[in-house]
This record gives sequence, structure tokens and C-alpha cells, in this order.
Amino acid sequence: MKKTFETKLTGWSFITAALLLWGGWFLSPHHIGEYLQDSDFSIIGEDLWYWIWMYRIHIFGWVTMGIAMFSLISITMNGPYRVLLLPGAGMVIVGTFTLAIAAAFYYNFGAWGIGMTAGKSAAEIQQFMDTILPTNQYVTCFVRFGRIFSGVGLVLLGLGFVKWKIINRLMGWFTVLLGLAAMGVILAIPDNFEIYKPLFHIKALWLAMMGITILQKGMFLPVNKS
Repeated sequence: MKKTFETKLTGWSFITAALLLWGGWFLSPHHIGEYLQDSDFSIIGEDLWYWIWMYRIHIFGWVTMGIAMFSLISITMNGPYRVLLLPGAGMVIVGTFTLAIAAAFYYNFGAWGIGMTAGKSAAEIQQFMDTILPTNQYVTCFVRFGRIFSGVGLVLLGLGFVKWKIINRLMGWFTVLLGLAAMGVILAIPDNFEIYKPLFHIKALWLAMMGITILQKGMFLPVNKS
């Protein structure tokens, strides 16, 4: 198992991503659901700047997860395992930044809507909500596809981990199962936003465990084809 500056940086990137995602989520005073509701604005407005900063931290968690994936790719680019790890990490990156863009919508519209609904009548607020509904519909697609893309990538990554024993075998199978669960929940129950929430926390746990595993045991990077 190799423990180098590269593996240490990769491990800490995974851990940092988990901390930012979880920190922004758990410390946020309010969580927006699948669709923005007019009630969201009044709650967010109670502590706007704190909510904004927690959402920023959460979004940077997705960005840091992308960095961790790029770092992982850079280490494994020259070995035979790249045939699975490169497309796997690539799909996770696509899914991760798709989720980051979706989160940025809720962040921006959540803050912007406070001013747009302040002092308005119920009819005027409803009119505003109707105008942002089409955009919200697009964003829910971003969320679903981001999760599916990430799931596909995790399956490929996990299979690569298992085949070449790059990291702990249990972590490899955990990665595969997490990817299958992410795809399965979205494909089997596409309209249930709440049921996916536990998988977000499992993904953050996966990030933390990946980082700890890499820091403690390094990565096995065989050079010969098997």
C-alpha cells in the first residue's frame, strides 16, 4: 500500500468534502424541499445571512467532492485499473457538479425570493411562485439525474476497487452498493424526494470513510495487468 503526498491529499479531500456537506446541512436553520414554497422565504428571512453561509458551505462540499474525485483520477491514471476508475470517477464528477448547480438554484432563489415576496399580497406571492415553477421543474430533473449519474459512477469505482484491491475490499463493496442504491431509489421511486435523504447522509459517510481508509492504509496501485 502506498502512502504518499498524493494519497494524503486525496484522503483529506474526501474528509473535507464530508465535513462541508454535513456541516452545511446540519447547521442550516432551514432545509428547502423538492420545490420552493412561499413559506420557505419567511423562515429563511429570519436569519438570512446565516442560512446563506451554511448553504455556501454545503455547496462547497459538492465542489470539494469533485476535487477529491479529480485527485483520485490523477493517482490512478497510469494503471490498468483506469479502465473502470476513470469513467467511474468521471460519472461521479458529472453527477456531483450537477447536484452543485441544483443546490445553487435553491440557494439563489431562496434568498432572492425574500425580497420578491416581502409585503406582497397572497395573490401576488402566488403569481411569483407560478413564475419560478418551470425553473424549479428543471432543477428537480438536475437533482434526479445528478444522483443517478453519481450512482453509475460509484458502481464503476467500486468494481474497480474490488477487482484490483486498490483500497479495503469492504469499502469497495460499500461503494458498489451505495451506487446501486442511489440509482435504484431514483429509478424505482422517481417522485419521492424525501426517501432519498438518508442516501445523502450515507454518501457523506462514504466520503469520510474513504478519506480515513486512504489516510490510514494508503492505496494499492498494481502496475501489471491482471
